[in-house]
Amino acid sequence: MDASRILLILGCLIFVVLGSLHLFFTLFRDSFEPRDTALLQRMQEVSPKLTRHVTMWSAWVGFNISHSLCAIVFGLFYIVLAIENYAYLSSSVALNVILLATPAIFLALALKYWFYAPRNGIIAASTLIFISLFLQHTA
Repeated sequence: MDASRILLILGCLIFVVLGSLHLFFTLFRDSFEPRDTALLQRMQEVSPKLTRHVTMWSAWVGFNISHSLCAIVFGLFYIVLAIENYAYLSSSVALNVILLATPAIFLALALKYWFYAPRNGIIAASTLIFISLFLQHTA
């Protein structure tokens, strides 16, 4: 396996790990609950203007689960592609644009909104993926 493929797999593996940790903390820990218990209670009672069929809390939990799954599926998709059909991945403009854009978007979000652990993980993952793409297209 060449260096660009290994770097791509490692970068995408970081997305899988971060997404899995986020899913675990969402489902099995209270890590994403507000410190203010009164706020948590209000979130469990109040619905958004969009619909009365969910509470802010259920929307929050659902968002966190879907956010986790996005990172996991993104990472796994490109890991499988890198392992099973790297030649196709390397030659596909659309797949390479998505591979470049997705970490860039996660990176922008991490720099603006997230705390240090996911931010640093996204920086590491993005760097590995960007270097992989550079090596792939300069070889």
